[in-house]
Amino acid sequence: MNSGDSKVREPPLPRELLLAFSPVHKSAFGIAIATVCALLVFGATAVTIFQPPGSRIRLELLAVYFRGYSVSWVGALIGAGWAAVAGFVFGWFLAFSRNLVLAVSLFVIRTRTQLAETRDFLDHI
Repeated sequence: MNSGDSKVREPPLPRELLLAFSPVHKSAFGIAIATVCALLVFGATAVTIFQPPGSRIRLELLAVYFRGYSVSWVGALIGAGWAAVAGFVFGWFLAFSRNLVLAVSLFVIRTRTQLAETRDFLDHI
């Protein structure tokens, strides 16, 4: 027998487990978050425009964060653009952080398992 045949093969992992630990595509996640943020800002501005002036939501404060924003149709487009940029950066960073934490966690778990398997190696010599 070959020494390579003496290795025990582990059963393959279930598909759900592989998907749970697969990395998130940073650009795709950033684009998804950017789209949602842009639609939220545009939608909130559109709803605010159609409300009576006395009961409007105070969206003017978004002008502090989004340069050129105002509660108007042009402001809604400008706000949606800024929200898309901010959403992309946030989504990309969130996916990057998740992938990094997952990779470090898997590395630590794998290293601990390998150390536990070889802990009593010298006892068998």
